Formats: sequence, structure tokens, C-alpha cells
Amino acid sequence: MNSIGVNEMRRPGLRAAVLMLLMLAGVTAAPGFAISKDFHESFPLEAGGTFELQNVNGPVEVEGWDRNVVEIRAVKIAKVKEADIERVTIEVEVRPNSVSVVTRYPQNEGVEVAVEYMVHVPHGARVEHIGMVNGTLKIAGVEAVEDLRTVNGNIEVYEGGGSVHARTTNGNLHLELSRAMDDKGMTAETTNGSLLLAVPEDTQANLEARSLNGNFYSELPLSLESSIKPREMRGKYGKGGAPIKLNTINGGIRVVILRSTV
Repeated sequence: MNSIGVNEMRRPGLRAAVLMLLMLAGVTAAPGFAISKDFHESFPLEAGGTFELQNVNGPVEVEGWDRNVVEIRAVKIAKVKEADIERVTIEVEVRPNSVSVVTRYPQNEGVEVAVEYMVHVPHGARVEHIGMVNGTLKIAGVEAVEDLRTVNGNIEVYEGGGSVHARTTNGNLHLELSRAMDDKGMTAETTNGSLLLAVPEDTQANLEARSLNGNFYSELPLSLESSIKPREMRGKYGKGGAPIKLNTINGGIRVVILRSTV
């Protein structure tokens, strides 16, 4: 079998293909987890429709494609008891202009089950809200991304746009916004982690960046309005425009020019 390089595995499309093959084969790469069950459903959704997902334990990856269909592939993985798999359910609510997914765990009971999601949505869909507790969240190739939240895990966005609001507590933020932000601008916030934002070179925005224990760096020319180095920066990119707010406590902040790879 040919080996796959580390750099290749960082590409969202290749990660999706590998995860799909693992799920189809009924195999999970999570150490210590041996019992799994697959979920696979598809639902129509026109461009402009909304998609939401809530999960507790496990990574979520959402990738845009050229079909007006939401495809949900998931694998439920139990650590100890096979019966626990059936106690965790995946509920999908479909409306004319929206698809909403909720992962239900039994209340007030310890169930050691992780649910890993790989979802395709139309490029023109709006990822309105994805909320998680434990796991990395990755979005790629979606024109409108809004509210992204996790507690323990990284958040990554590639080829994104819209009014991104990304928040984690213990994790890094890596946001590549290839499309213009709307008037609401964007917000990125973490407590323990670094933050990287990549935007087009001609971005027009008002920047507010705060880092209590970390440095700030901007590859784009920034017209400073105020600065409390290295903790707080306020300024404009170009003539100013939509607000960009970047906050971390333990970690650095970098704003760079969007390229094919960052």
C-alpha cells in the first residue's frame, strides 16, 4: 500500500475521502474504540438554504459540492458497550429551505460514544450554526459560514465567506476567507490557542485584535488607530469597512494574505 504524506493528509478533500473509505469499510482509526455503526442519509437542499448540526463528542467536517443535496455520513463509535450505540441517536429535521442535524445523548447518563461526521452541502448553502463540545470542526468550500462553536478542539475554515463567528475554548483557529465578508464582518475567539486569519490582499476592514499572552502580526498593511503592545491593536485595512474582531488569551494572532497554501 502506498503511504500518504502528512502534507497531503492536511487537504480537506483527501481527509474526507479517507474518512469515507474508513466508514464504508466499517473501520475506525480512533484508538481504543472497537464497536461502530454507520449512518448515511441524503436530503435535497437548494443553494441559499441553511444547514445546522449539533454534536457532543467527535469531529465534524463539512465540505461544499456542486449538488443541491445534503449528504450526511456519520459513524457512531462505542468504547465499551455495543448497546450504547443505540442510546445515541442522530435526528434530522428537513424543511423546504433547511436541514438540521442533532446528536442526542441520554440525559444524566455516562455513555462513551463518539460520533464522527462527514457532510456535503451545496457550495451556495449557508452553514448557519454548528455547535460541538469535544472535537475538531472543519469547513471547506462553503460560500456563507456563520456560527461555529466548539469547546475542546480546533476550528478550521477553507475557501469560506459570509459573516464567520468562530469560537473555541481550548483549541486553535485557522480561517481562510476567500470570499468577501458581509457587513456584519467576522469574529474569532479562543482562550487557549493561537489564531490565524488569511484574507485577500485587497480586504477593506476595521480590525480589533486582542491577545493577553501572545504577539500580534499582520502581513497586510495596517493603519493603526491605537495600540497597547502587544495586547491590543485597532486599525484599518485599506479604507476600512466590515469589522474584524480577533481575541485570544493564551496564544498569538496572525493576519496574512490569502494564498493557495498558508
